[in-house]
Amino acid sequence: MSVFASLVEHLADLLQPLFGASAAAAAIVLFTALVRLLVHPLSRAAARGQKARTELQPRIAELRRKHAKNPEKLQRAVLELHAEEKVSPLSGCLPSLCQIPAFFLLYHLFSSSTIGGEANALLSHRLLSAPLGGRWADAFGDGGPLGGAGLVYVALFAVVAAVATFSYRLTRRTMADRPVLPAGDGEAAVPGVGALTRVVPFMSFFTLVTVAVVPLAAALYVVTSTTWSAVERAVLYR
Repeated sequence: MSVFASLVEHLADLLQPLFGASAAAAAIVLFTALVRLLVHPLSRAAARGQKARTELQPRIAELRRKHAKNPEKLQRAVLELHAEEKVSPLSGCLPSLCQIPAFFLLYHLFSSSTIGGEANALLSHRLLSAPLGGRWADAFGDGGPLGGAGLVYVALFAVVAAVATFSYRLTRRTMADRPVLPAGDGEAAVPGVGALTRVVPFMSFFTLVTVAVVPLAAALYVVTSTTWSAVERAVLYR
């Protein structure tokens, strides 16, 4: 924690001439971009995996016709096909999973009053009028929802809503063009994929809840990462 806190402080010092009192917030955005650059190869692999799954659809359809009366055998055959071709139906989740440690590191860093036995100096940093260690609920006691801190959150919610809507449309279009399974295979072929297919288009809207309940620093990570994901998916899945 102390090493990471020192990294954020150093990045903030470097960015201070450009961003002034909001330099720490800019450092978090930069840190998020660096994390996403590191994860980008996994995102590209996930896009290739999606293409590979699309190419398997004719063979899966043939298995479905062959084992139409034996769902258990169909399920085993589809799983064996994916294993044989080294294709995972859930490989697209890997980039998101790899970012969880970075998010929780920021969350704990800006939720702790002390680091290494000393006062957490990062809590004194702000994004305009909003403290990076504060939450949306705190803004109600600091000028109200339309006060200085409240307006910062209004701007973040607006960005998240716009990105979520874009991601929702993009995901629906991508899943329609490249379904994980042929129509009718659903859960019988790969357990859990049918439910995942129904939920995935709406997952981007869950970011609104996250931004509302986590420290502002962690919310900045989420907003930046979500925006990056939307642009990345638009490029990789076009």
